[in-house]
Amino acid sequence: MSEAIANEEERGGLELPEIPLFPLRSVLFPEGILPLRIFEPRYVDMIRWCMRNQVNFGVVLLRTGSDVADKDADAMPDVFRVGTEAKIVDFNQADNGLLGIVAQGGRKFSIKESYLQKDGLLKATVEFAKDEPLGELTSVHDPLVAVLQDLMQHPLIQQLNPPIRLNEARSVSYRLADLLPIEPEIKQTLLQMNGAKERLTELERLVTKFGQ
Repeated sequence: MSEAIANEEERGGLELPEIPLFPLRSVLFPEGILPLRIFEPRYVDMIRWCMRNQVNFGVVLLRTGSDVADKDADAMPDVFRVGTEAKIVDFNQADNGLLGIVAQGGRKFSIKESYLQKDGLLKATVEFAKDEPLGELTSVHDPLVAVLQDLMQHPLIQQLNPPIRLNEARSVSYRLADLLPIEPEIKQTLLQMNGAKERLTELERLVTKFGQ
């Protein structure tokens, strides 16, 4: 794998970073916690390269297919164009050859150009989004905060221990979108929204629908 993480071509006077991508049927949100068990050689190599060079990779949602190896490794994966940077915060090597990692979500990004390496690894030049404002919560959001607090009591969620700030609209909107049992495509829509206010409005609609 190339040691370079920045694309040498200039676009509009700016160099866009180039990162390896991990297509999954899961959506990673900023500050979200994502445990992975990795067995495909291309992704094992990618993770080892990222750890060795202290760089991050990107998680993008697969439109079709599954997380397991595709029989046609030379085919370009069909992925959504908005994803999330992933930082490796823990790892372990199992006796059966599986590589276990825990990744935490960083910045959102949009894919500008992508290509497959000879080993089937997807790489892309990306543009990172600006951080959303923290936003403020009001009494209108109390029911959503209560739902999130209930979700945080689940043993599996407590084991992951994702960071949560119950007084910040951005944090509440991301964690609720992350933890609600909804389809990946709905999570992707929530990820692609530009602010906590819009995301919370849609989450309120979804939670109300669950209660019907």
